[in-house]
Amino acid sequence: MSQRTERRGIHVDQSDLLCKKGCGYYGNAAWQGLCSKCWREEYQRVRQKQIQDDWALAEKLQREEEEAYASSHAVHSQSAPGHASLTPFSKFEEKKTNEKTRKVTTVKKFFSPSSRTASKKETQEGKTPSPSISRHASFDTDQVSKDFVEFLKNLYKPGREIHKQCRAFLVSMSNKKDLGADELSECVQDFYQSLADRLISHFKGSSESVEQVMDQVEKYIMTRLYKSVFCPETTDDEKKDLATQNRIRALHWVTIQMLCVSMDEEIPEVSENVVKAITDVIEMDSKRVPRDKLACITRCSKHIFSAIRITKNEPASADDFLPALIYIVLKANPPRLQSNIQYITRFCNPSRLMTGEDGYYFTNLCCAVAFIEKLDAQSLNLSPEEFERYMSGQASPRFSSSEGTWPDGSQGVGTAVTNPVLAQLNTNLELLSGLCSRQEAVMEAAQSLQSEFLSWTQSVQREVNDILEKYPLEIKSSKVSAIDANNVDNENLPSPIKPQVFAG
Repeated sequence: MSQRTERRGIHVDQSDLLCKKGCGYYGNAAWQGLCSKCWREEYQRVRQKQIQDDWALAEKLQREEEEAYASSHAVHSQSAPGHASLTPFSKFEEKKTNEKTRKVTTVKKFFSPSSRTASKKETQEGKTPSPSISRHASFDTDQVSKDFVEFLKNLYKPGREIHKQCRAFLVSMSNKKDLGADELSECVQDFYQSLADRLISHFKGSSESVEQVMDQVEKYIMTRLYKSVFCPETTDDEKKDLATQNRIRALHWVTIQMLCVSMDEEIPEVSENVVKAITDVIEMDSKRVPRDKLACITRCSKHIFSAIRITKNEPASADDFLPALIYIVLKANPPRLQSNIQYITRFCNPSRLMTGEDGYYFTNLCCAVAFIEKLDAQSLNLSPEEFERYMSGQASPRFSSSEGTWPDGSQGVGTAVTNPVLAQLNTNLELLSGLCSRQEAVMEAAQSLQSEFLSWTQSVQREVNDILEKYPLEIKSSKVSAIDANNVDNENLPSPIKPQVFAG
């Protein structure tokens, strides 16, 4: 089977990574293949259409109810006396006004999700105008705030204005905790866009200066908002995390040969780069800022490219990179992978995801996760029966009927050589068996020492008893003498002085 045929299930055209609307930016699976710019435009268009449809439906229901009420009132007014019809007319106007007020309030609730529970938390949040006051900031948060203030000092007056706007934005976000993840993302992205537009006019089109300021703003804002917007309860991010983690665990049997990865882990430099790539993608979960999470993905990807280059002795291609990235993700099984991807997608500066190496590597990571979720027998060049046996645990690719024996046999050596993971596993098993035998020897020696100690104690006790019987201990009583009994000069002492009694 040729190398091209083997890669038919993993190969992804570079055009598939770009936005489906052909704008030239990188797309994202979470945005239905669109870039952040096109997705926001599409999202706002759909949302605006939904708002208009809801308004139209509310007005239609209001007209129908008013017509029904008017018709029923006309029937009652015809049956009632003429002079008595004026009294219920005022009641009708009052009820009509109440109905309009109720409908307007209901329609407003459609477009302000926070209004549903704002009244419940109004008393609680009324005393906490600032998120920095409402919670004890950690050391990292305080340090980021100090660094942000120091950075803005170099901008003088614009720096004070930026700091003021960021503080005001954080206060406004503290009152929007009941919004969904998409609405929170929309608020953050709108703030990014409005601030970037002002910075462009201030720096007169200097994109480098604008990007530098926006990076600091993102770091300050997202460090403050991290706890409330990362994996929020209003989403199913946690459920997706568990599903992805279980999926990767179930695919633990996938080998590097099945994915056609151009990396030889027997080479020390390659093995070192693989370990670094795994460490970087796992470290992504410990970061708070989307830009820092992207930096972990970028470092991981560069280590992968280095491993492929060392193995092939030539620059790595995009066709080599994606299978290797899939292999690294399967080996690492990063914690909260879906939550981190969604967090970056929602709150990262959109310019980073649309262009540049960060956007390219992040798009490939999304493709790798999507590939893992849809991994099937054809993708790994296996028969459906083999794939099902491996997934159920009934068989393992480490042992097959064609090889005849396990890797410790003469015919299975080739498997251990071609699979470094299996070779390491066999080495660990041998070490464990050696440790078991050593532990048994230690236990036998400990039991022998315990028996010797008991026998020695008994022998010592017997010797002591024999000596006591042979030489019994006699204790002679002694007379108790006065304090000065041994003083020979006691007799020469004068008699004690007696007090004289004088008669009055």
